[in-house]
Amino acid sequence: MWFESHQNSTHLFTGIAGQDGSCLAELFVEKGYEVHGIKRRASSFNTI
Repeated sequence: MWFESHQNSTHLFTGIAGQDGSCLAELFVEKGYEVHGIKRRASSFNTI
């Protein structure tokens, strides 16, 4: 499986505070990966 062949790697998730990003980050942490995330400030939501 892909997870087994990429142990000890670091992953960066954008949108980690959202539903999909947080679920994926949790899965990767459970598999032993180092996870970092980026999220947008709440005050900038209306500027897009």
